[in-house]
Amino acid sequence: MQCRIYLDVELTLHALIDIDLEQTRYLRQVMRLQAGDMITVFNGHGGEYLAELTSLSKAGGQCQLVEFMDIQRELPCRVHIIQAANRSEKIETVLQKATEMGASSFQIVNSERATLNLPIHKREKRLQRWQKIIMEAAEQSERTAMPSVVWYDKVSQVSQYGQCFVLHPREANMWQDMRNDLPQLKDITLAVGPEGGWSAQELGYFQSQGFQPLCFGARVMRTETAAPALLAAIQAVL
Repeated sequence: MQCRIYLDVELTLHALIDIDLEQTRYLRQVMRLQAGDMITVFNGHGGEYLAELTSLSKAGGQCQLVEFMDIQRELPCRVHIIQAANRSEKIETVLQKATEMGASSFQIVNSERATLNLPIHKREKRLQRWQKIIMEAAEQSERTAMPSVVWYDKVSQVSQYGQCFVLHPREANMWQDMRNDLPQLKDITLAVGPEGGWSAQELGYFQSQGFQPLCFGARVMRTETAAPALLAAIQAVL
C-alpha cells in the first residue's frame, strides 16, 4: 500500500507541489522514502493523485502529480457530529474514530455538564491539534474529503444540517424506527451529550430547533463511543 498524505493546496495534474517540513520529515524518517518513490496525495476536494517524489531532504520536499484517480469513498449521506465538550482525550478519540467511519464535520460545544473548559487563549492551539488528528485519520482511512472541526461556547451557536437528532437514552425514537429513511437523506446531524448527558434545558432547546430525540439501543454508551457506533451503523445501512 502506497504512502498517502494530505496537502492543503490546489492540486492540478502534472503540477510540481511543495511538501511542508512536517510531511517531508514523515516521508523521510518514518516511511523511509526517497526521490523517485511514488505516493498518493489528496486535498479533500474529491479524488486523489498518484505522485512521484522529485526531491526529499531536510530542507523540504516536492512531488509531481502524474495521474488523477477519480475515486469516491465518502458516505452518500453526510453525517455531522455535535459533540459536547469532554476531557480532551475523549474528544480526540471521537475525532479519530468518527473520521475513520466517515463523519463530515465536527462541532465541539460547551454544555452545562461539560468536563472541558477551553479558554480563548488556548483555543487556536487546541483546534490545530484536533484538525491534525482528523487529518491523520483521513490519511490512514483513505478518505477523499477532509472533515472540519469548530468550537462553540453555547449550544445555541451550533449549526444544523439536514435531519437532526439529539441522542437521549430515554423516551426517544429508536434507531430501528429511523434507519429506513437513511437512503433518502443527504445530511444528518447527531448531537452527542457529555458524560452526564444533556441537561433538561439543553434537550428542550434542541427539540425546539427541530432535533428529534434518538435512542440507539437498550444500553447507555459512553460519550466517546456514541458517534463512532452510530456512524458504523449508518455506514452499514447505506
